[in-house]
Amino acid sequence: MTTGDIKRHIKNIAIPSSIGYFFHTMFNVTDTFFAGKISTQSLAALSLTFSIFFIIIAIAGGMSQGVTALIGNALGEKDTKHAKQIIWHSLILSISLAIILTISGLLASPFLMQILGAKGRYLSEALSYINIIIFGSIFFVGVFFSNAMLNSIGNTVVFRNFLIVGFFLNTILDFWFVKGGFGVPPLGVKGIAFATIIIEFLGMIYLFINLKKSYLLKNMPKFKFDKKIIFTFLKQGLPPTVNMLLMALGMFIITYYISSFGKHVVAAYGVSVRIEQIFLLPSIGLNVAVLSIVSQNNGAKLYHRVKETVLLAQKIGLVIWIVGMFFIYSSSQYLMGIFTTDKMVIQAGLGYLYAAGTALYAYMLVFINISLLQGIKKPALLIYLSLFRQLIVPIALFSLLSFFNAPLYFYWWSIVVVIWCSAIFMVWYARRELKLLNT
Repeated sequence: MTTGDIKRHIKNIAIPSSIGYFFHTMFNVTDTFFAGKISTQSLAALSLTFSIFFIIIAIAGGMSQGVTALIGNALGEKDTKHAKQIIWHSLILSISLAIILTISGLLASPFLMQILGAKGRYLSEALSYINIIIFGSIFFVGVFFSNAMLNSIGNTVVFRNFLIVGFFLNTILDFWFVKGGFGVPPLGVKGIAFATIIIEFLGMIYLFINLKKSYLLKNMPKFKFDKKIIFTFLKQGLPPTVNMLLMALGMFIITYYISSFGKHVVAAYGVSVRIEQIFLLPSIGLNVAVLSIVSQNNGAKLYHRVKETVLLAQKIGLVIWIVGMFFIYSSSQYLMGIFTTDKMVIQAGLGYLYAAGTALYAYMLVFINISLLQGIKKPALLIYLSLFRQLIVPIALFSLLSFFNAPLYFYWWSIVVVIWCSAIFMVWYARRELKLLNT
């Protein structure tokens, strides 16, 4: 990726990645659909667990992005031996991470659910889902870390294939486990969790088999523990991890404040966020492409290609936003109606989606420039930005809105204001860092 047309590299990485993440989102949409078919309470219970589920994804995903950046830079420097030692250390890190996630998740989830107002059957239904997911943390970590290594060499096709097959398999398993049959009793939301864990387990095996076929794992040197690699892992991986953790905390904060409006609003938030993710899918492909291309070119000190990659990604993102806004405004009511017939849920969800449409490009700008900072190994700013965007400002704004008993749509539009302020700052800061690369 240090030679050749950058536009072609972005296309070759972003398109398979976006297709894969489309099916990943549809995987989550399917879970939401079946939860809605059980009851509004089941839909709300699934929505309630989303922030905790995202914490697992945040930690596994954030640390794995560090793996992509480090291996990509090592490959760009033509230091294959060091890249392979990074792989050894990442395997140790992934196992340790899975153990910590499982233990801490099981201890914390009941307390977190109760903070969000869950009790009685509502609480037991939410815990029956999230506890199974937490027990399967090892599979999520395995999938993310294997994919991170493949991303470092620009291979997004394998993950795409897993996500496509996973979606169809999840649809079958969700239907079977929720409805029951062939010796399996109806399991409700617990069945949705079992389906997810089975697919993640199969995905971990599939990704590792393909990783083993790549040149990355061929002729692996003897493992030599190097505390510098561990330190670099933490330096590179912690900022995106904290960033994603604070995103999860941000969802938790939003859920906490809107829960005062009732279960139907919690359910609406869960559904509308899934729909929003569909329109953000192309940006995920762009993020993966930017991180992969920038990492290798930064390692090779081809800084003009780093700048060209980011500017091109932002132009592509602008086109995606214009198209996405049209579809989100024209199809939101229909999409909400797929998941629920509850008019109160639909109405609350529409308010969120109409606000979210104006923020799509802001999200893209933030994510693209985060990938840039990770690729040039300067991700420290992400922690401070996330504290501002996900924690400090939302708590201040929502507390103020709550004090004045503001209507629900004020909450939705305050999120838009915060993300656009963050995007403007990120673009300015990233341009500054790009200028410093050339000096």
